[in-house]
Amino acid sequence: MRKEIAGLSLQFWIVTFIAFINAVSFTIIIPVLYPYAKQFGLSDFQASLLTTAYAGCQFLGSPILGNLSDRFGRKPLLVLSLLGTVIANVVASLTPFAWLLFAARALDGLTGGNTSVARAVVSDITTPEKRTRAFGIFGATFRLGFVAGPPLSYLAQSVPPLPGVSSLGMSFLVAGSTALIAVLLCWFVLPETHPNDNKDVAFHLSDFGFYKIVQSVKRQNFNRIFFLTFFSGFTFTIFTFAFQPFFLNVLGRSPRELAVVFAAIGIIGFCTQIFALDPLQKRFSQVRLLSTTMAARAIVFLLLPTFSNIIAFGGLMVVFGLVNSFPMPIINSILSLRSNDKEQGEVLGINTAYLSFANALGPAVSGLLVSIDYKTPFWITGVLTLFVAGFATTVHQTKQPAHS
Repeated sequence: MRKEIAGLSLQFWIVTFIAFINAVSFTIIIPVLYPYAKQFGLSDFQASLLTTAYAGCQFLGSPILGNLSDRFGRKPLLVLSLLGTVIANVVASLTPFAWLLFAARALDGLTGGNTSVARAVVSDITTPEKRTRAFGIFGATFRLGFVAGPPLSYLAQSVPPLPGVSSLGMSFLVAGSTALIAVLLCWFVLPETHPNDNKDVAFHLSDFGFYKIVQSVKRQNFNRIFFLTFFSGFTFTIFTFAFQPFFLNVLGRSPRELAVVFAAIGIIGFCTQIFALDPLQKRFSQVRLLSTTMAARAIVFLLLPTFSNIIAFGGLMVVFGLVNSFPMPIINSILSLRSNDKEQGEVLGINTAYLSFANALGPAVSGLLVSIDYKTPFWITGVLTLFVAGFATTVHQTKQPAHS
């Protein structure tokens, strides 16, 4: 009999812990990526392309990793993708060349589909009856990694740096070391959950994100929600890049304080999603809750450049942390309710492709806007987000889940 903890197998808790560590290693570098880019003499637009390089390569690479994991097994692909993160972060921490920093971010993106492989492991080892609960715990633990990462980034910047590594580069080194722990756990502790003797490496156009996006336009029951995912992610990523130079250059704060802000937003968002999301969804319709929180997000974006002081910034970030945890879980829930059991994985995969594309495009647009003025991106993304909130009201509420 398999050993179980809280009704779920030990394998599940191992892969969930690995995903947590991976999330920590990813979020450690988020607060330092922009100031680190400035150390290389990069312009604001060039700095934004570091995020685009990662997200764009992840958009291309994730379907390939998922496909290969079906053919060669989950474990070797999970190890390979985590090793990519280790190598990329070590190279980023040591390189004196901007081009090699870009190469490291691209490598991390190409091998950055480890979360999707980990989710496939969860699907392999859970029964249909336990799968919803398992994915809920997996998602919550993964989000907890986003809370733990920024404080570690702060600590990494506070310790004496190693020879050849700057204080900001120490965050990349700690991120790589954290990912290495996940590699060792995966290699020595996690058993293979999808053994497969089929070594045929054949890819089809339908495996890739661009094809999924083009084909999904025809799906009348879902396309409006897919568009909502894209525009929500696009406007959000304009903000997430723009607020870093705003915080450092307009408010005159430090990179370590930026890590504290990221940590605070993560903690507030995690608590909101755990304690407030479900009760509010029971009281209000999902569409109403989605449009309201999107409108609140837009107001925060518009107010930030209006009150350019640290006290107002802090208050607005608290509001942002409270409302920002709602849109994507609600969108995924609506998609799940609209799709039957046989197509849920496909539909959620297409939605992820839309979000990945938005994550690649948004930072580059933000970098262009920041090059004009540090406040311009907030005005534009605020207005755009108001339109997204209005568009959300056109989505019809789905009350009953579909069944196969």
